Amino acid sequence: MARESLTGSRIRERRMMKGVRQADLARKVDISASYLNLIEHNRRRIGGKLLVDIAAVLGVEPSMLTEGAEAALVSTLREAAVDTPIAPAEAERADEFAGRFPGWAEVLAAEHRRVASLERTVQTLSDRLTHDPHLAASLHEVLSTAAAIRSTASILAETGELEAEWRDRFHRNLNEDSARLAESSRALVNFLDESETGHERRGVPQEEVEAFFVANDHHFADLETGQSTPERLVSAAPELVSNAARRIAQSALREYQATAERLPLDRVQAALQRHGLHPGAIARELGCDLQLILRRLATLPEGMLPTDVGLVMCDASGSLLFRRTLPGFDLPRFGACCPLWPLFSALHNPQVPIRRVVEQQGRGDTRFECFAVAWPKQMPDFESDPVYLSVMLILPVAETADEEARLVGSSCRVCPGRDCMARREPSILNEEF
Repeated sequence: MARESLTGSRIRERRMMKGVRQADLARKVDISASYLNLIEHNRRRIGGKLLVDIAAVLGVEPSMLTEGAEAALVSTLREAAVDTPIAPAEAERADEFAGRFPGWAEVLAAEHRRVASLERTVQTLSDRLTHDPHLAASLHEVLSTAAAIRSTASILAETGELEAEWRDRFHRNLNEDSARLAESSRALVNFLDESETGHERRGVPQEEVEAFFVANDHHFADLETGQSTPERLVSAAPELVSNAARRIAQSALREYQATAERLPLDRVQAALQRHGLHPGAIARELGCDLQLILRRLATLPEGMLPTDVGLVMCDASGSLLFRRTLPGFDLPRFGACCPLWPLFSALHNPQVPIRRVVEQQGRGDTRFECFAVAWPKQMPDFESDPVYLSVMLILPVAETADEEARLVGSSCRVCPGRDCMARREPSILNEEF
């Protein structure tokens, strides 16, 4: 049912929320109760002065009766219907549901957002426990120190009289190990507390670099104009705490600088105006490799592109080297990504561009257009094996596009898809969980 045809349902809902009887409302706007009943059941169209009068009596803007719930609410309801395959056809009636029951619609939408947020939290914690080197090293330090304390305490408790020299040595070991345990436990708690204080989590060099790029919106104007250098930008970045993160950031900024010199903003902007967001056409006009264009498009200043973009890079092992997140497309923090992504498909055919329209299972019906290509990091040589990198640019697909999408996941642990040949491990979101 079209949104504008539900004006009567919204009038009825607002009237009941206000506690106004149908006959009283009809009398106040100078129409018969039977005519108002037809309007409320969407059997008579309404507009003009009558609509304004009814809205005034109900204390709402006329647009709330004609347009109803916001588009974001209706979109969330449709996602909830798609994600729950009990009655998928009901997604078409999201407008009607939001118009007739706006309160319940808000409740359902809020619960859907809450479930999605909890799924992301589960995935983050799962990735952290499985892959986080800082957490693994900290837990190993705590356990090994506790084992040392227990061993020393057992000797003191189970052994009879000890010479004063040995007894003092064991006491000294207990004191040193307990101090080390307290320090490592405090560092671990601080790390976990810090990781929950914001959207970005620090403690891993790669994530410090990601926070640095996010803080600059992935664009460094001073670097492009020559007013700064990678070294100066890194030294002034509060996000870069560790020496390892600074080295990684400097390397990334040098590549950024080289790409910006090869593809100046004015040339890229002119090509975008002629071709739109078509990486292949832009690469042909500018005479450069496709991987340079994909990476350059993700570093353009705000407003130059008609839409937000995402970017992810990996090496041949599947480890993620760089991430620029895009709302709606879930990017795991580490290398346990869905193997069906075009990013990894490109590694099987180096230097062959791949384009796919994908949809992530369990993330609503939002579709994305992905452009991917893999290339050797250095010139091939008979004396050594080539090292390949892969890059994938992610663009949101307009709702009007009717191209069929390929179903992919984010990572196996939180993917609800069944009978997937690429699955590495069972999902913890299955009903059995």
